[in-house]
Parts: sequence; C-alpha cells; structure tokens
Amino acid sequence: MTLPSTLLENAVDQLATLPGIGRRTATRLALDLLRREPEAVRRFAMAIHELREKVRYCDECCTISDSPICGICSAPMRDRSLICVVEDIRDVVAFENTRQYNGLYHVLGGVISPMDGIGPEDLNMAKLLERAGNGEVKEVILALSATLEGDTTCFYLNKRLKERGAIVSVIARGISVGGELEHVDELTLGRSIMDRKPYGAGSSGT
Repeated sequence: MTLPSTLLENAVDQLATLPGIGRRTATRLALDLLRREPEAVRRFAMAIHELREKVRYCDECCTISDSPICGICSAPMRDRSLICVVEDIRDVVAFENTRQYNGLYHVLGGVISPMDGIGPEDLNMAKLLERAGNGEVKEVILALSATLEGDTTCFYLNKRLKERGAIVSVIARGISVGGELEHVDELTLGRSIMDRKPYGAGSSGT
C-alpha cells in the first residue's frame, strides 16, 4: 500500500505494531487521528505516553496500579485467605467482571515456556511463594489458560506451594483446551472459579 505522505506512513508503521492491527486497519486509524482536533490528538498521545512512563505495579499482587498497593489488595472487604493466580492483568479484569470472586490475585506476568526461554525465575513467583507462606493465605487457586505452558506452570507451582502448606486448587475446566481466559464468557469463567477443585483431581493433573 503506497501512501502519499511520509508522516502518514510513519504513523501507520507504528500503529501496525500493535497486536491484531494490520496495515489496512492502521491506515484507517491514522486517518481518523488526522481528522481530529489537534488538542484531542495531544490528549491521546499524552495518555499513551503517561501509561508507559508512569504506570507502576502493585507491591503485593504485581498487577498494574496507580499506587504502591492496588485497590483490590487494599480493599478491606476482600478475603485475604484466598489468592487467585493468573497470567496477566487481562485475567484479573475478566474475573472481576464475573463478580463471583472476592479474594486477592497474583499476576505471574506470563507462564513457564522453555521454548521461549521463560523459566520460573523470569516470572513473579518469588513474591507469590512469600505471600503463600505468610500464615494468612489458606488457599491458592491456579487460574491459568488450558495450554501446555499453563499446565506446566500449574505443575511447578503446585509443588512449590504445597511446600509452604497452602491448599492448592485449580479452576474447573469448562474452558476449551488451548483457550485463553480473556476470551471466555463471564458466566463460564465465574462458574469455573466457583466450581474449582483440588489440584491433581481428575485428568491431565487438573
């Protein structure tokens, strides 16, 4: 696709680096931005800039936060004896949307994937193990996607968490194998955490 402006070309190139955005969609987005008022575009650009430069992560659960401790971890009504372990912030949002879970979370920041060179030391596991051994946490729910990497991570965490005396459970698998939690409807996701079972019960270690 030949574009009449180098400036437009550069904008399209950057927009096309976003996941799920091809060059045709990137061109449409760039042209939309071009039609907006300059102040609106400045606000848009500033929001993206501040997101990258100023965002921080909760000192307890490692999710995205505006303060040292996120709103979920600091909420007095949350059940602090429960920790739901998820891969990333999108999964926290998905579970919160179900309104059926009132415990805390822990964001790993990924899953173990030897093929990609990602091991336990590359994830937020040390903090999780520390939290699980603090005497306050009674149960850790493993809520990772039903993939080979997710199952490998669950297997590893189950062993390490049980060494610290925590009860380990896993969400029910009404979710298709290979499916990612962010794409699961809220009803199915809500039931999956309410119908969780002890890790190791059933087939495939889950």
